[in-house]
Amino acid sequence: MDLEYLRTHPETIPRLVEHQRIRITPLGGAKGGRIERWTLDDGTDLFAKVAAEPDDGLPAEGRSLRWLAEPGVAAVPDVLTAIPEMLVTRWVERGPATADGAEQFGRQLAALHTTGPALFGADADGVLATLPLPNTPEPDWPTFYVKHRCLPFLRLARDTGALSAADTATIEAAIGRIPENAGPPEPPARLHGDLWSGNLLPGRVDGVEAWWLIDAAAYAGHRETDLAMLQLFGAPHLDRILGAYQEATPLAPGWRDRVGMHQLHPLLVHCVLFGAGYAAQTVAAARTITR
Repeated sequence: MDLEYLRTHPETIPRLVEHQRIRITPLGGAKGGRIERWTLDDGTDLFAKVAAEPDDGLPAEGRSLRWLAEPGVAAVPDVLTAIPEMLVTRWVERGPATADGAEQFGRQLAALHTTGPALFGADADGVLATLPLPNTPEPDWPTFYVKHRCLPFLRLARDTGALSAADTATIEAAIGRIPENAGPPEPPARLHGDLWSGNLLPGRVDGVEAWWLIDAAAYAGHRETDLAMLQLFGAPHLDRILGAYQEATPLAPGWRDRVGMHQLHPLLVHCVLFGAGYAAQTVAAARTITR
């Protein structure tokens, strides 16, 4: 059993696993399933997420990774199969997070963002962690961000009790100010969609050293959103990433003032997933939308 066979016969992967034709090393649990390292007869290692119960999350992640890989400008591990039961990609052998690697990634991300489609959104809805992610296309970013990112997740955060009535009112008022605070119009950018440092893996595949994009929830959005997500929880050599990005494709004036606005959606997601511990940070981000 080798990599070339699996590439040309991906439909056989579940059966090969069932009949123990692939050596499996368990790595733990992940989002209602398990993660594993698979080793083929030719020595090739693969990364696998196996669902406890079939759902839409793994096919959505596979679509996202393949879409990010299409332009050929960023490092994305090949997807061998993405079905409701499992997602299988090439294994990334982890390496050091160097300053040179950060700069290379900044340039690659800038190039990736220039390859967006005509509309904001995507052809299909996605999944972010375990949450449905509406991607209905819209002609402008403020409309898309308000209708399909901020308001749905604000309602979820309120309904789960993560946000109080006062917090909800403050954030809803800030969302209403997004159109006049969005900055100059930008074309749709091809976004990773969940670009915190845990989804950015410095390492090697087939001798190619890069920072690899994993765990994507991709769609066409505003390029400042990916950059704001990198800043939300920090990333290795963040200043070098941003500097290289700016050299390749400079950001519009005032972009630093808009970081909180672009962080509002992921913070609302964290309220839904993890509770009221993120409420204060979410309200603080909303209050940066001032005009």
